[in-house]
Amino acid sequence: MTNSWERLQKVIAQSGVTSRRKAEKLITDGKVRVNHKRVTELGTKVHSKDDIEVNGIQLEKEEPVYYMLYKPKGVISSLRDDKGRKVVTDYLGNVPERIYPIGRLDYDTSGILLLTNDGKFANLLMHPSYGIDKVYVAKIDGIPDKRELNKLRKGVDSGGDRLKVVRYEILKTDRRKNTMIIQLTLHEGKNRHIRRMMEALGYAVSKLKREKYGLLTLEHMKPGDCRSLTPHEIKKMRLLANDENVK
Repeated sequence: MTNSWERLQKVIAQSGVTSRRKAEKLITDGKVRVNHKRVTELGTKVHSKDDIEVNGIQLEKEEPVYYMLYKPKGVISSLRDDKGRKVVTDYLGNVPERIYPIGRLDYDTSGILLLTNDGKFANLLMHPSYGIDKVYVAKIDGIPDKRELNKLRKGVDSGGDRLKVVRYEILKTDRRKNTMIIQLTLHEGKNRHIRRMMEALGYAVSKLKREKYGLLTLEHMKPGDCRSLTPHEIKKMRLLANDENVK
């Protein structure tokens, strides 16, 4: 839990005691105390300095942790998979904290994936209003022209969503192989965002990698590598999102 306010049921769930739904029942059943006072109202917000008891047992407060994984292609951006496929936490080793991915990368997409137990930090980076750049490089089967590519900035409709990019840059065009490599910058990332945009224009994406997230890059990393973010990187990422609590 970070130095901020969070909903009580979310704090209980993130501590690993139980699920969010069961945490809500514990609250309404009067089994939760905050600063030694029983709380039964859902949505009650608590501070990181508050003492929380669940069934008479004090909740352990996790220190916030922040990891960056170079997710390989063919890995699920989840904590577990009922089909037995590899998941992102398989690459983190023995992490005692209850962490979760900040957003997702598709199964067939590689690149930067951040994981944390800090809910506020995750929201700062994911929400499009904070304007954090997520930079991807895609290999396209076919060569769309400028008129088609400009539609990406204006937005294309797909499955009820309006999908768009902040900007794009053509990196390479191979007319012999009929392919294009293009860099695309997003501020939000809906499910299969880039693949669906290109499909709406009539093109398939054969390779996709997220190479930059804010100021973070894949420099000196290879697929499957994972490292902790430095305090400097965490502070800079908060500053990029104009976090008013940055000291």
